[in-house]
Amino acid sequence: MTRETDLETRRKRLLYRSIYRGNKENDILLGQFARAHIAEFGADELDQYERLLARGDNDIFDWVSGQAAPPAEDDTPVLRKLKAFRVRF
Repeated sequence: MTRETDLETRRKRLLYRSIYRGNKENDILLGQFARAHIAEFGADELDQYERLLARGDNDIFDWVSGQAAPPAEDDTPVLRKLKAFRVRF
C-alpha cells in the first residue's frame, strides 16, 4: 500500500466518523467540514483531526461555539480551521 493510498483510506474513515457522530449538530458541522477540507489534509492535519474526533461531542461543540476554551493540546490549526468554518443550510 502506498503512502497516498494510506492517506486516502484515513480520509475516508475520518469522513465517515465525521458524518455519523450521534449528535445531530456535530454530524452536520463535522460532516460539512470534512467534506470541504479533508481531501487537502496531509498526514499531520489528519493526525490532528483524528485526535479531535476522539474528543466528546459536547467538548467539540463547546469549543467551536466559543462556550469553552479548548485545552492547549487540542488548540491545533485544524481546530482553528473548524472554528472558522461556517455550516451551509
